[in-house]
Amino acid sequence: MRKVLRPEEAAEMIPDGASLLIGGFMGVGGPMRMMNALVARGARDLTIIANDSGHKGIGIGALVAAGAVRKMITSHIGLNPETQAKMIAGEIEVELVPQGTLIERIRAGGFGLGGVLTPTGLGTEVEKGKQVIEVDGKRFLLEKPIKADFALVRAWRADYIGNLSYAFTARNFNPTIAMAGKVVIAEPESIVPTGAIAPDDVHTPGAIVDHLLTRGA
Repeated sequence: MRKVLRPEEAAEMIPDGASLLIGGFMGVGGPMRMMNALVARGARDLTIIANDSGHKGIGIGALVAAGAVRKMITSHIGLNPETQAKMIAGEIEVELVPQGTLIERIRAGGFGLGGVLTPTGLGTEVEKGKQVIEVDGKRFLLEKPIKADFALVRAWRADYIGNLSYAFTARNFNPTIAMAGKVVIAEPESIVPTGAIAPDDVHTPGAIVDHLLTRGA
């Protein structure tokens, strides 16, 4: 059985200046206890890679409000006015990436690929500074892989050896994000005996999960 950590113990493992892939979609399916523990620790200078910056004061939004974030790589920030204000004030660097391109870049990082070819962004600001590759007469941008020091994911269930199962929209980003972190910390809603999760329901294999958080609300 894998040793489980309290959120505050996991937060101590993440140094200031680390890059974090964080699962979830507008706060749904995000590792809330883990993010709250980072706020409580007083984390600083983090690079956050996630679909969005959440809502004001919640989840990733709590990290933003606490001044823990130096840079965000994300698909949009539109529902969090604090992120917008900090970006305009120069307090946070924001790299906006089209949503499909973002998750494919993360997938490329997790699977050891050299990048993603996509037509999205051709002829726009997105193209600046990027390599254009022609395939069969069509032009594509080369988008480079994304990896991070840590991947923080929220799971529905984990078993004793770290196999994870996700529910509903938590499957949008969490499984892919889990593949691209050097250290993977999973926050499950429940931990069940090995074998209780059917093989077909294992969405992230325990072999790539480094730590589990204790069960809790």
